[in-house]
Amino acid sequence: MDASSRRNALLEILAGSKEPVTGSSLASRLGVTRQVIVQDIAVLRAQGKEILATPRGYTILSSDRTPGITKLVAVRHSRSETREELYSMVDLGLEVVDVIVDHPVYGQLTGQLSLSTRKDVDDFIKTIEETRAGLLSSLTGGVHLHTVKGRDKSQFDKLEETLREKGFLLTE
Repeated sequence: MDASSRRNALLEILAGSKEPVTGSSLASRLGVTRQVIVQDIAVLRAQGKEILATPRGYTILSSDRTPGITKLVAVRHSRSETREELYSMVDLGLEVVDVIVDHPVYGQLTGQLSLSTRKDVDDFIKTIEETRAGLLSSLTGGVHLHTVKGRDKSQFDKLEETLREKGFLLTE
């Protein structure tokens, strides 16, 4: 299979999946190394394909795949409170799309999350712990934004109430 055919097959796999697909899984399915997949993703992105790399794998950005309301939520908490913060969101049926911080040198930095369940959160926390990676919010004293997606305004009203009660919500 040539590179063009492989990239088309890669797009078909991602488009046909409701969940993110790992680079290793794509490599296995297409008979190449994970590094080839990383290169193919870079080429496809350069061609304008909206492919996201999340902690759970690659996915295609498509507004019609996950309809609903999207809002930004500003929060601050310690590293040890990360699981509690994320649980507060997913327990309300919300998707935590990403995390955003404002870095003094690089400007806005965004990390894709795509967390919708407690299992997603647990897997994310486990990866953070196993890799000893820093959270983006560690660059800003715990202050960060999340893009959060939900079905209706009542979910966001409840989220605001919950985050305020826990002392995580930034309002001023």
